[in-house]
Amino acid sequence: MTRRPKASGVLVKTPNRKMRKRRSAAKAVGGRGSSAVSPETPLALLARERDEALERLSAASEILKVISSSPEDLKPVFDAILEKATSICEANFGILNLFEDGAFRIGAMHNAPQAYIEARLREPLQRPSPRRPIARAVATKQPIHVIDYAEEPSYKERDPGAVRLFELSRPRSLVVVPMLKSNEPIGVITIYRLEVKPFTDKQIALLQNFAAQAVIAIENTRLFNEVQAKTRELSEALTYQTGSSNILRIIASSPTDVGPVLRAIVENACELCDAKDALVLLKDGDKLRHGAHYGPIPYVLEKWTINRNRVTGRSVIDKVPIHVLDVLSAEGDEFPDTRERARRTDTRTYLCVPLLREGESIGAIVLRRTEVHPFSDKQIALLQTFADQAVIAIGNVRLFEEVQARTRELSQSLDDLRAAQDRLIQTEKLASLGQLTAGIAHEIKNPLNFVNNFSALSAELVGEMSDVLAKTSLDVATREELGELAQMLKSNLEKVVQHGKRADSIVKNMLLHSREGSGEHRSADINALLDESLNLAYHGARAEKSDFNITLQKDFDTKAGMIEVFPQEITRAFLNLISNGFYAATKRKSENGGSDFDPVLSAATKDLGNTVEIRIRDNGTGIPPEVKERIFNPFFTTKPAGEGTGLGLSMSHDIIVKQHGGRIDVETEPGQFTEFTIVLPRTSKPSKKI
Repeated sequence: MTRRPKASGVLVKTPNRKMRKRRSAAKAVGGRGSSAVSPETPLALLARERDEALERLSAASEILKVISSSPEDLKPVFDAILEKATSICEANFGILNLFEDGAFRIGAMHNAPQAYIEARLREPLQRPSPRRPIARAVATKQPIHVIDYAEEPSYKERDPGAVRLFELSRPRSLVVVPMLKSNEPIGVITIYRLEVKPFTDKQIALLQNFAAQAVIAIENTRLFNEVQAKTRELSEALTYQTGSSNILRIIASSPTDVGPVLRAIVENACELCDAKDALVLLKDGDKLRHGAHYGPIPYVLEKWTINRNRVTGRSVIDKVPIHVLDVLSAEGDEFPDTRERARRTDTRTYLCVPLLREGESIGAIVLRRTEVHPFSDKQIALLQTFADQAVIAIGNVRLFEEVQARTRELSQSLDDLRAAQDRLIQTEKLASLGQLTAGIAHEIKNPLNFVNNFSALSAELVGEMSDVLAKTSLDVATREELGELAQMLKSNLEKVVQHGKRADSIVKNMLLHSREGSGEHRSADINALLDESLNLAYHGARAEKSDFNITLQKDFDTKAGMIEVFPQEITRAFLNLISNGFYAATKRKSENGGSDFDPVLSAATKDLGNTVEIRIRDNGTGIPPEVKERIFNPFFTTKPAGEGTGLGLSMSHDIIVKQHGGRIDVETEPGQFTEFTIVLPRTSKPSKKI
C-alpha cells in the first residue's frame, strides 16, 4: 500500500497499483453497479497505459508548441497548460497564480466559476494565511493534495480566505503544485474537482510536469523580453551614434563654415529626440540670434535680449539644461515670455541645453513639442552631445579663421623677408660688381691714356717725318715707297686713336655704371620713364648707325600713373630690353635683304590696381625655344663676338625681380616676334642704395 495526504494534509493509506488495477478490471467486466469483478487482461492494461502515456506526451508537445509560438506573451501558454491539466487530470477548473513578494497574483484561470472569476479580477493580488494549501505548497516546495476541502483545517477553522473560496467555487478535491525556478517558488498551479475524488500519483506527476513547462515559458519570456529590450536599447544607441557620427563627419568636412554643421544638428536632434522642431541660438553680445532651425513651427528670425523670462535665456544665464513639461501650466509661470510665444505657436513641452565653451555660454539648442510629453533622460543626454558638437564646430571655424589669418600674415612676412633678402643680395652683387668694374676701369684708364696720347703724338711725328723726307733728295721709287709707308703708318695710328677713344668711352661708362648709389627710391611716372627710355635708345642707335630706322608704337595707360621705384635702375632695365628689340628687328630686316619689311617696336603700359604692367614687343627674329630658357643667365648672349656681353638681360631681371619685387616674362615665336611683360608693384620697400 502507498500513502497519500488526507484532507487535513496528514498522510493516509491508499490502495496500491495492483489493487487499483483489480478494481478497474472489475468495473470493466461488471459494469456500473455490478458486484462482479473481472480482472483486466495484461494486453488491455498495456494498451490503456500506452494511451495514457501518448495523451500526456501529446499534451506536453502541444504546450511546448504554444511556448515556442508565443515567446513574448505568457497568457496563451498559461491557458493551454490549465486546459490540458484540467482535461487530462479530470478536474473541473484550474487556477495559475504567480508568486511575487509574498503575494499571489492571478496569471490565468480556466473554466472557473463566474463568481470566483469576478472576485479575483476585483482583487488580483492576495496574501493567503500560511495554513492554506497554496501557501503550504510555496513554503514546502512540494505538491499539496487535498482530498476533501471541507475537511481542510483552514476551512474548518473558518479562515476568511478559505471560506470565501469555498463559497464562490465549492471545491472538494484539489491539488496544488509549486512552480520552481532554481528550487525557488515563482508560482503555483491548482486544479479543482467539485466532488471528493482524489487525484492519482500520475496526475500529480503530470501536473508537476506542466508546472515545469510553465517555468520554462516564464524564463523564455523573460529572456525574450530582455533580448528585445537590449536590442531596442542597442538600436537606439546605434541610431544616436549614427546621428552623432554624421555630425562629426560634417564638422570634419566643413572647417570654414559652421552653417552646415548647425543645420545637421537641428535636423538630427529634431528627428532622434522626436521633437516638433529644433533651433540653435547663438550669443551675440547681450542678445541671442538665429543660428539654424528645422521643423514646421514658424520661427521669427530676430535678435532678442537675453533674460530669465525665457527658457532659452534662463538656460544661457544659468548654464544648465532647462526642461519644462508644460509651459502653459503653472510650471510656465517662471517663463512669461516663452509662455506668450507658446500660445501663438501652440507649443507645450520645451527642452533647452546651453552651448558651453570654457565654462561660458555661447548659445543654446532648443527642442519643442506641441503635446505635453516629457523628453527622456537619453534624449536630454543626446541633446547635450549635440550641444558639445556645435561648440566644437564653432570653435573649429574660429580657430581655422585665426590660423588662416596668421598664416596669411606669416606668408606675407616671409614674402617680404625673401624680397628684402633678394634685394639685399642684389644690392651686394651690384655693389661688388660696381667695385670690380671701377677697379678694372681705373687700371685700364692709365695705360689707355698712354696709348691714346702716344698714338696722337706718333701721328704728328709721321707728319713731321713726311715733311723732312720731302726736303731730302731721293729717287722717285724710294720717295714713293716711303710716302706709301708713311701714309699707311698714319692711317694705322688714326685707327689706334679712334679705337682708343672708343675704349676710353667704354671705361668712362664703366665708371659711370659703378658710381656709388642707384639714385633715390621715390615715386615716378612709369609712362614718362618708359617714354624717356624709348627716346634715349632710339637716338643712341641713330648716333651709332646713321642708317638705323624703326617704327615706334606707344600705348600708355593714363591710369598707370605713379609707382615707387629706383628710376635710374628701371630706366637701365628698359634701355636693355628696348636695345635688344632694336637689334632683333634690324637683324631680321638685314636677313631679309632689305626688302619691304618694316621693323616695329611697341611699348605699352596698363593699370592693374596694386601693380602696373609694361609690355615691350618687337617684330624681330624671335628667340629659339632652346635659348629662351637661358636668356636671363649671366654672360649668356646670342650676339656675335664683340657685340654683346650677356649681362644686359641678367641685370634687367635682377633689377625688376630682386630689387623691385616685380615679375618679368617673355613670350616669343622664332622669326615673328618677342614680347617682354613686366609687372611692377605700385609700392615696394626700398633696398640699400647701390
